Amino acid sequence: DRTNERAALLLHPSPQSIHPSTGAITIHSMTQNTVEVPTIYLAGKSDEEIASELRSACMNTGFFYLENHPISQSVLDEVMNASKELFDLPLAEKKSLSDHVMSRGYTAMGEETLDPTNQRVGDTKEGYYIGQDIPADSPLYNPAKLSGPNVWPDKELALKDCVKWKSIMQNYFTECSALGFLLTQYLALALGLDKHYFDSCFSDSANPLAALRLLHYSREKSAPEEGVFACGAHSDYGMLTLLLTDDNPGLEIKSLDDQWVPVAPRRGAFIVNLGDMLERWSNGLFLSTVHRVISTGAAERYSIPFFYEPSFDTVVECLESCCDENNPPKYPKTTSGKHLLDKYMQTHADFSPDE
Repeated sequence: DRTNERAALLLHPSPQSIHPSTGAITIHSMTQNTVEVPTIYLAGKSDEEIASELRSACMNTGFFYLENHPISQSVLDEVMNASKELFDLPLAEKKSLSDHVMSRGYTAMGEETLDPTNQRVGDTKEGYYIGQDIPADSPLYNPAKLSGPNVWPDKELALKDCVKWKSIMQNYFTECSALGFLLTQYLALALGLDKHYFDSCFSDSANPLAALRLLHYSREKSAPEEGVFACGAHSDYGMLTLLLTDDNPGLEIKSLDDQWVPVAPRRGAFIVNLGDMLERWSNGLFLSTVHRVISTGAAERYSIPFFYEPSFDTVVECLESCCDENNPPKYPKTTSGKHLLDKYMQTHADFSPDE
């Protein structure tokens, strides 16, 4: 029974340990069984095997490493280097690359506050949003639904090659979208659904709300007791996140027994986590895990999350297979767009949506 499985995990939280070399997290149960936050390998396995491993990860931690994925190391290195080049621009140039209506382009240090209850100041990071690039003459253009053009650096800025920079980001966005789409199919299987159950929410014609975000964390040391965080505690808003990081630590996830557990970077792998919409669809069976970033002050840190979200008008409500009369829906029905807009309004000081 899925509900009983999830309830058992919630009612009997367990201590955790971290593998000294890999950074893999292990949850130790009261009966001495262990569940390791896994590495999921996409190559060389059947759909059923991948779905089974994914189901375990989604129920136990909501986080996993993804390896043997189709995005090459050269592409990962290229996009990370391009991100660093952008953040090296003078502040005035970066500030010129911002669209507050569409939530695209540059966001300054401290502009985002992901945990308003516990943060005294905004996150000690700056960012750059890239979404689906929808021109103003497209029938899909609709700023009220976050559907419109990106903000791209031009030749007036100090980047070495603006055309190449844009191409790098567009290529990476396309590759992450394809990988995200594949993962939604495995997630459907993990929920006991048809493999193509979510396809209509994420197809190109549906215009999914995918977003690539370049992030640069300053060297300011975090002080949680004083309300200073590199990135405040939060859960992600959508379906899933593909996180690429540099070699610097900082990411922490909140365990079922309310402990903060570090997740080590791993070259070549994505750190994948689930978002709120999947937790709502699964009625809490699959976890949208709270996480944060803590800086030791030793180094700047760069990361690139790719947020894969359903199309704006997608209705998100409990799946029939995840509820019954003894386990009613835990979350009210919403839409992808409403949930995202509500979250942006709560956390971004500069966000001014088009009404």
